[in-house]
This record gives sequence, C-alpha cells and structure tokens, in this order.
Amino acid sequence: MNKNWIAWFEIPATDFDRSKVFYEKVLNIELQVLDLGDLKMALFPHQETGGGAICSNPHYTPSSEGVLIYLDSNPDLSHVLNRIESAGGKILMPKKLISPEHGYMALFIDTEGNRIALHSMH
Repeated sequence: MNKNWIAWFEIPATDFDRSKVFYEKVLNIELQVLDLGDLKMALFPHQETGGGAICSNPHYTPSSEGVLIYLDSNPDLSHVLNRIESAGGKILMPKKLISPEHGYMALFIDTEGNRIALHSMH
C-alpha cells in the first residue's frame, strides 16, 4: 500500500517571516499563512493526506535535537540542498547514499535552528 506516513508535522519558528521565506526559497514553493491569533502557521502545500506547517507560538521552541522529519525532495535532493545556505540555513550532512533501494539523504539546520532531513531516490 502506498501511504504518506507523515500525517502532520510542525516546524517551530521564533521568526515566523524569516522561516517562511527560507522554506519558500529552498523548496521553491509558496506557503499559505493562517493567522490564529497566538498561533501563526505557514502551511506547506499538500494533497488529501499528510501535511504540515511552520508554526510560531510562544510555546513552540526550535531544537536541533528534536524530532527529525524528512522532506520529500525527489527527483534529486541536490537541487534543494544547493539552495540551503543562500537561504540562510546550514548544511550538516551533504547528500549521502542510504542504500540503492532507499535512496539518498542530507541534513540541514534551518533559519530557526531546527534539524531537518531531505530524501530523494537519486
């Protein structure tokens, strides 16, 4: 069964606008802003299942040691990785083969200090 195993994810941000611009530039997408008063969210484009957002709330704290999510960067994560540093992030681990059947990964720190992974098959 093909299933998107990420039901939802939230990336904490202390500087909401900076984080939104970072992910829009790195992933070459547009995030939809949802302002709920104390909680601001920038929603990642998604289909029927799965999805996530950048969240800014006094209770959210970015962490480089927290949950690690992998962002789908097919067909080749190199294209995304090449935009990380110019967008204000830091590459922690360059593109690395996991295995031929599982593809490649890379790690970076976003503008808010979160550790995020990229994944692609090539």
